Amino acid sequence: MDCSIQWLRRYAAPQADADTIADLLTMAGLEVDGIARYGQPLDDLVIGHIEAVHTHPNADRLVLCDVATNPDATVQIVCGAPNVAAGQRVPVAPAGTTLQLPTEKGSDERQPITLEAREIRGEMSNGMICSAHELGLTSDASGIMVLDDEAPVGMPFVEYLQAHNITPTDTVLDIDLTPNRADAASHIGVARDLSALTGAPLHRPNVDLPDEGGPVAERFSVSIADAEACPRYVALCVEDVEVGPSPVWLQQRLERIGLRPRNVIVDITNFVLHECGQPLHAFDADTLHGNEIHVGTATEDTPFTTLDDQERTCPAGTLFIRDAERPVAIAGVMGGADTEVTEDTTTVLIESAYFDPSHIRRTAKALALQTDSSYRFERGVDRDGQVWAAARAADLMVKLAGGTRVNGMIDAHPHPPEPRTVTLRPERANALLGTDLARADMQTHLESIGIAAEPTGEGLRCTLPTWRPDLAIEEDLIEEVARLHGYDRIPRPERIQIPARIADLPGSERTHRNEARQLLRGAGFREIYTNSMLPLEVAEQFNPHDTPVVETQNPISREMAALRPRLLPGALRVLQHNHNHGQDAIRLFEFGRVMRRATADEATQVPGTTEHEALLIAATGPDAPRHWDRAARNTDVYDLKGTVADLLSALGAPAQFTPSTSTPRYVAYALDIAADDVALGTLACIHPDTAAHYDLDEAVLVAELDWEAVSRVVDTQPGYQPVPRVPVVERDLAVLVDANAPVGPLLDTAKDAGAPLVQQADLFDLYEGKGIPSGQKSVALSVRLAADHTLTDSEIDACMDSITSALQHTHSATLRQQ
Repeated sequence: MDCSIQWLRRYAAPQADADTIADLLTMAGLEVDGIARYGQPLDDLVIGHIEAVHTHPNADRLVLCDVATNPDATVQIVCGAPNVAAGQRVPVAPAGTTLQLPTEKGSDERQPITLEAREIRGEMSNGMICSAHELGLTSDASGIMVLDDEAPVGMPFVEYLQAHNITPTDTVLDIDLTPNRADAASHIGVARDLSALTGAPLHRPNVDLPDEGGPVAERFSVSIADAEACPRYVALCVEDVEVGPSPVWLQQRLERIGLRPRNVIVDITNFVLHECGQPLHAFDADTLHGNEIHVGTATEDTPFTTLDDQERTCPAGTLFIRDAERPVAIAGVMGGADTEVTEDTTTVLIESAYFDPSHIRRTAKALALQTDSSYRFERGVDRDGQVWAAARAADLMVKLAGGTRVNGMIDAHPHPPEPRTVTLRPERANALLGTDLARADMQTHLESIGIAAEPTGEGLRCTLPTWRPDLAIEEDLIEEVARLHGYDRIPRPERIQIPARIADLPGSERTHRNEARQLLRGAGFREIYTNSMLPLEVAEQFNPHDTPVVETQNPISREMAALRPRLLPGALRVLQHNHNHGQDAIRLFEFGRVMRRATADEATQVPGTTEHEALLIAATGPDAPRHWDRAARNTDVYDLKGTVADLLSALGAPAQFTPSTSTPRYVAYALDIAADDVALGTLACIHPDTAAHYDLDEAVLVAELDWEAVSRVVDTQPGYQPVPRVPVVERDLAVLVDANAPVGPLLDTAKDAGAPLVQQADLFDLYEGKGIPSGQKSVALSVRLAADHTLTDSEIDACMDSITSALQHTHSATLRQQ
């Protein structure tokens, strides 16, 4: 929520600057995310009187103005504003004034300009007649700012602004409200906390509250069909209004917090909303059929055109405000186009209601329509603030729009709630907080935010204010005491109790994860953390399962519409970000949970959904940073395969890699990873088209492992193999196999056939070309043999013959003769 410091000071004015106020609020739980500063000092400006306007002899769009800035001085100023006229009182910046002026008309970007007396198209201009936008007061750049006819000539302009509640400078705090602090979604709400923190008095504008009934109740009727959805509905009427632009101070208040002024009536409802937190709606009373208001839920889908001129289909259950014939507003969300206030409006019916948060939340989510009103109704507004807000708006309409308030009001309130009380025990509060606060101090803290606290034998009997729907139990009050006392003032205990925890056993899942992290970091990979939610179309694109993706209910944005079925999409976005910021050799990994829809026969903690932990390892770009002693090359599949093989081997789960028989569209080719016939995951090269979509122009290699499967197959008892006491024997073997035959199975066959003598088998040469039959390749293997005794030639020959025979039988391999 945006909160204007100058506006805030209307209700609580501590002797503190904006930065100090931001710190105080943040430490009290209203976290200030950002601070924006607006406007500029206008000390050098004065009020001038345009005595005459003459045609500029050398320019069609410029005029010459004779401007009196005091009774004894008149200067000539060249002006190009379309609304300039003789007799106006205007703000004048004399020559020598430095202003922060827009770089171009209507722009928010500004630069310092020192005004000089200079010729413009051959005529002298001694200063500048300013617009409100040029001075940083409002966004109105349509012409110069015209002041009241009574504005004293020669008066310092800042004094005029102060007299009209206009502030030349302001600071706006961006407060990140937690969902429970609906009471702070207004300037008075924030001021209440600020008053409690600083001791500055809290001032709320005095408003004459009307009596129930009277001419308003005779002229209009209100009925509530669903008292659960709408426990209270207040209506006031103001007639004979003149709808036009709001005064500058009101436009300024709204613009500083990011709202666009519309007209004086709508602006007043928005002002009161951000002043006290109670949403209002203004109907053009003459457009209400039958002068009737009916509040109830729709029994079927209903089309409705809202104020933004969009026709929306509202689902059954939507709470509507209706007149005698039709819906006129979606309760708590947005009004209708048929009854909106226009320049022709003369009579306004003010709606001020309390709507049930759950009803408004469902409607706003169903329509994907969040407004300032729905934001507050969803969190809960003051149950007792409707009359004050409506009366405040009516008073402003009388003052600013020339209206007349019709006596009385309608207050439909079928079931007024009972006061809520909670007992706070000081001993319990001190025990939880680790403090030694006196009961009187706790009472002072609570009463400073409007909680009536009466001492009793048990402690403090607290009556909870209606504007704090989040307070319900004793612990809520203890939290209020803590934040108002100051979290930073709660002492650290000299001793703390540390609960006993069983250390991780060697081989546990956490230990394996930590070992994997260390190994990958040592290999040059960086760990990342990505969002577990994705856009629905992205989740479906990368879904490797036969079941649908898991969609989120009521996603806060389309970027978070589904839970990730795998870690790959998040990793691709990280690779894209790093590549676009000049990183070439990128190595990363991530541990995270992935989700999928469960099959009918799967037992899961969450019905219909299952999840498991996964490990992703990805690489792209050069295999290493550029260096003088080696030629650069791009990372290939063998680099990542080696990393995965080393990782699994170090964990005690030597893996086998076999080509995948089927791959999704976003994969160019892939290898299946398994250990002891347990599927562990895949290693893939991302298809160039998919990589290009993420701005990646080099091969992208990715391995994804089911970490829970890995944990099941790793060797939990580290083995030890002594160094042979006798020399090992190495033999080379070259065979001819089919050109498409993978080498991995050849090595596995050689190891199995030569067991137990074969300690290691490796590929040391691969050749195709001259001397090799077409369609075949030469594979040269290096075999290392060892035993607990010196091997004889006959043992070695028998082992090599066994290996050769197995290769011939299993892979149709033939010995290479040359």
